[in-house]
Amino acid sequence: MIIIPARLASTRFPKKALYPIDGVPMVIHVAQRAKEVDEVVIATDAQEIAEAAREYGFRAVMTSKAHKSGTDRINEAATILGIDQDEIILNVQGDEPFIEPKTIQRLKEHTKNHPEAMICSLYKEVPLSLGDDPNSVKVVTDAANYALYFSRSLIPYPRSSYDTLKIHLGLYGYTKKMLERFCALEPAPLEQIEGLEQLRALWHGYDIAMAKVESKSFGIDTPQDLKRALAK
Repeated sequence: MIIIPARLASTRFPKKALYPIDGVPMVIHVAQRAKEVDEVVIATDAQEIAEAAREYGFRAVMTSKAHKSGTDRINEAATILGIDQDEIILNVQGDEPFIEPKTIQRLKEHTKNHPEAMICSLYKEVPLSLGDDPNSVKVVTDAANYALYFSRSLIPYPRSSYDTLKIHLGLYGYTKKMLERFCALEPAPLEQIEGLEQLRALWHGYDIAMAKVESKSFGIDTPQDLKRALAK
């Protein structure tokens, strides 16, 4: 199952989940692409988003307004839906309107193949020159492609030359059991410093299994991001 977390209270881009792209709300663009891979549910705390979901034929689950992360929102929605402990849940962010279905499918397969990992996720390689944006999260991995660290800063530091960076794509896969385990962990200092919740898993000693994909998608954090995307 794919669960898309969506809220209205975005500080950098108010009501971005409902912002129209070619007349269709942003979160619906995501859902329409995701439904090519698996069943889709939109988890939200806003009636406006729930109504938009139903208008376009998608199921919506109302969740608490108190959640600090999309992962917590997905965990509540999965509990409401009665999802089995071993079922795979894909977390596809509601601000990825250009995400390719093949990328979501790759995450689904990757998660099936790594049931021991707390989290599965994806990255793409980009030129080093694109690494300055703190909204583009960088990841470094070990020889087996498990994450060592995520950062908004440039990592690894280019003391010796290299050409490409690994940019994390904000999609996650986990079983319901692992999702519950993650949400039960105490927030980590590194998570709070970087503003990256996936660091919680690494801090507590759990694995994040990464896979490389070719993707042109990126998250829309600001109105300027969307303007640049639509201009291409």
